[in-house]
Amino acid sequence: MQTAYELCRAIRSRQMTSEQAVTECLQNIRTLDSQVEAFLWVNEQGALAAARQVDKRIAGGEVVGPLAGLPIAVKDNICTNFGRTTCGSKILGNFESPYNAHVVDLLQQAGAVIVGKCNMDEFAMGSSTENSAFAKTRNPWDLGKVPGGSSGGSAAAVAARMVPVALGSDTGGSIRQPASFCGVTGIKPTYGRVSRFGLVAYGSSLDQIGPFATDARDAAMVLQAVAGHDLRDSTSVNEPAGDYLQELETLRLPLKVGIAAEYFGEGLDPQVKASVLQAIEVLKSKGAEIVEVHLPHLKYAVATYYIVATAEASSNLARYDGVHYGYRTKDPSDYIDMYCSSRQEGFGQEVKRRIMLGTFTLSSGYYDAYYLKALKVRSLIKQDFDTAFETCDVVVSPTAPGPAWSFGQMTNDPLAMYLADIYTISANLAGIPGISIPCGFSEAGLPIGMQLMGKHFAEGLLLQVAWAYQQATEWHKKQPQGISVTV
Repeated sequence: MQTAYELCRAIRSRQMTSEQAVTECLQNIRTLDSQVEAFLWVNEQGALAAARQVDKRIAGGEVVGPLAGLPIAVKDNICTNFGRTTCGSKILGNFESPYNAHVVDLLQQAGAVIVGKCNMDEFAMGSSTENSAFAKTRNPWDLGKVPGGSSGGSAAAVAARMVPVALGSDTGGSIRQPASFCGVTGIKPTYGRVSRFGLVAYGSSLDQIGPFATDARDAAMVLQAVAGHDLRDSTSVNEPAGDYLQELETLRLPLKVGIAAEYFGEGLDPQVKASVLQAIEVLKSKGAEIVEVHLPHLKYAVATYYIVATAEASSNLARYDGVHYGYRTKDPSDYIDMYCSSRQEGFGQEVKRRIMLGTFTLSSGYYDAYYLKALKVRSLIKQDFDTAFETCDVVVSPTAPGPAWSFGQMTNDPLAMYLADIYTISANLAGIPGISIPCGFSEAGLPIGMQLMGKHFAEGLLLQVAWAYQQATEWHKKQPQGISVTV
């Protein structure tokens, strides 16, 4: 499959049609998704109809959007007014949104064709996509391994080349970690850069939508289409987005790359460490200057995140009560039974665990001891990054402590799974952008990712650095063995 950039150029120049591109994607989904299970719903008829409409406009000489005819998939917590939006949960198993998320409107305005909705950990709570109520998405590089989470379906769909690009959401690493596990590029923008209107909330002060792609250029194309201010989202920032695609090759040197010892300590797989250090040498050879930075409060990031995120989840998920919409238990004895049983039967184990954690930290007598203290530590983590960026342009780290693990390996040890997000969580707490790009493989042939983080609204710089690295390496061009797609 061609890259998104190449597909858009080919469709616009009429070397191929959008209908041909979409048909190839649908064929790849039919061929591969029984193995990978990346999709919860495929918009076959709607996608073909939309593609024909794009082709008609191009043939008629009409002005079309920058993504005209491009097939794309979206994570199933992003509302669409077609198909279902389940969030991977039984409690929303039959929910049909009456409106589109802002990013869906923008994609359609740009001419993109949405081919389906991707699997995810229930309500984006998980790091492996094992918590979905409907399917367990498999890693295309090894079907016995997890694809990461919570946006595992979107990452796996791009890795298997079922679609050239996809949207995910990232609350504590849910774009970057699966991008690392699946060997693709994934960027979490600055909090407020992309509208959250129509994104089903998990942690409202942490959630952010971003793209998966095979390379930084494709990610830049999609991010440019969905970034910008939205009056319907009170947290959307009225800060003009750059021309990410046009500026991709304008990286200014010398680039100062910050390395924090806190990211290379205990618990890091030696193979991951070696790959990331080698990637840093590549950046150095491209003219980067390496500087040492310190993030002293990073060791508190996981504890802080799992207090703030679960508290917000407890509040956000209170709306699923068996009354307004969603799953309702059969034959309840009274109102209290309906409420309790609907939530008991509708939510999965991990979601219930996080609701209980969040409710506890917000309860009387514990609010100050846990939640308020976590907010203060969150401020200190942000200050650490502010200080670091006074001496460097980007901070480099591993994306995850190790490669993808086997199914079931972490399910009985939630704390171990929470620690898998140790390198990504801090960017969400600080609200800064982060991108994961492939930088190597383990001895078992599993992808390894490197994370780049920048100042608020420095997405353009991160994409430039990622693209410069990818111009010097071939990791992002590797495809899973045994997964064949239409060329």
